Amino acid sequence: MNPSELKKKTLIWTVVSFLMMGLLLFLPAGTVFYWQAWVYMAILFVPMLFAIGYLLKYDPVLLERRLRLKEKLVLQDRLIKWAYLIFGLFLVIPGLDQRYHWSKVAPAVVVPAEILVLAGYILCLWVFKENPYASRIVEVMPEQKVVTTGLYALVRHPMYLGALVMYVFTPLALGSYWALLLIPFLTIFLVLRILDEEKLLLRQLRGYWEYTQKTRYRLIPGIW
Repeated sequence: MNPSELKKKTLIWTVVSFLMMGLLLFLPAGTVFYWQAWVYMAILFVPMLFAIGYLLKYDPVLLERRLRLKEKLVLQDRLIKWAYLIFGLFLVIPGLDQRYHWSKVAPAVVVPAEILVLAGYILCLWVFKENPYASRIVEVMPEQKVVTTGLYALVRHPMYLGALVMYVFTPLALGSYWALLLIPFLTIFLVLRILDEEKLLLRQLRGYWEYTQKTRYRLIPGIW
């Protein structure tokens, strides 16, 4: 993909993502006066814009990989379709909660949760710096090498760890206790995705088995 096409595709993806998130948050809420949602969107999209600018300049190949959406593996394709529903509900339920006042989450809880969402997101972005093969879909590139340094010395899937932190605290960041009920479904999704992904990595990525013997934990240090 040439630079102009990549910029155009990135712009379209960013705008569509922003609009979709806004619709999923504000339509169920029935109002745009939903400050938790505005802060949440700023936390995600402001760092994203800086990351996109960086990748366009220094690593457009990685940015192109991050724009791929079609999974090549059957199970991964099914898991992602299921995940779209889960992630959508992480936004819709807080919006409904805001409209019908099911929860009363104090700002003293919301603000730390927003900070932890940001921390999880920064963890995901940090992975881009360490792993130039961090594709959005599960695949192994012909020239790909095992990354064992930095965050990858702690857990084998630091980007999923960042995503887990983000979504665990998303309900509270959006002012909803009811959306916390989605966390078990998110956990199941991540476990199934990681286990299936590692089957591919063990088959196709040279040195990955040796890496698993050195870095024992997949997602959470000391636990799994």
